[in-house]
Amino acid sequence: MKLCRYGTKGEERPGLVDKDGCIRDLSALIPDLTPIEVTPESIALLRTIDPETLPLVGGAPRYGVPVNGIGKFIAVGLNYADHAAEAGLPVPPEPVFFTKAISCLTGPDDPVMIPRGSQKTDWEVELGIVIGTTCRYVEEADALDYVAGYVLVNDVSERAFQKELGSQWDKGKGCDTFGPVGPWLVTPDEVGDCQALDMFLDVNGTRRQTGNTRTMIFPVAHCIAYVSRFITLHPGDVLTTGTPPGVGEGQRPTPIFLKPGDTVRLGVEKLGEQCQNVIAFDLAAVA
Repeated sequence: MKLCRYGTKGEERPGLVDKDGCIRDLSALIPDLTPIEVTPESIALLRTIDPETLPLVGGAPRYGVPVNGIGKFIAVGLNYADHAAEAGLPVPPEPVFFTKAISCLTGPDDPVMIPRGSQKTDWEVELGIVIGTTCRYVEEADALDYVAGYVLVNDVSERAFQKELGSQWDKGKGCDTFGPVGPWLVTPDEVGDCQALDMFLDVNGTRRQTGNTRTMIFPVAHCIAYVSRFITLHPGDVLTTGTPPGVGEGQRPTPIFLKPGDTVRLGVEKLGEQCQNVIAFDLAAVA
């Protein structure tokens, strides 16, 4: 099952994507797709609905962030050995994780805005997880049972802010528009093996990242279990799990960073695609 939110920013409605890729409106049944709607009980109720009984949404509406009211946005870094190598960093002995600001969340095809003073805005295609059941000291063997679904994430990053202004990665990870998520939340039964998903990212039509989730250093279940030792994860929280090699910072012989006018297209198998236009800093765009 694919769930989404669609419509203009701030006025999104809940939807279900049918077998033909068309959006079916869910707003007569639920007011929005919020954390309570991604719990196991709510997902089970949504499964009983015949999509063909729901109103068909015409046109090509904008997709919003698939869940409204996300409480935490946690990210795992350096989770692909090749990416750690291109960053000039050793493979971590334990997962490295940090937070991305909730205010950076944006729809999958909304513009990415270069922050004021930025010279090193970068891209990262990632597999994201939406939590469906409260996670606290979860065992790795059970961790995937706590997943409501999977999402595509672009962990946009400003490398100078991240690495040259002290040791706090959060500075370069939570700028406005740095968290495109979606287009859909895809339930685990439709995804299958989350450690066998192809990934890609193009910039201006040139392939920059190609990978597969099987090459993660710490698999999805390990990441969930590990984070749950330190931070309680609640329904609707998003955990994104790292990126394969090919980020702009790692391009050789010269790093490549995003600039206004660029276009980024990315995807994870079974989770859809995103396409973002890169724009210059504009305070009015996020006011």
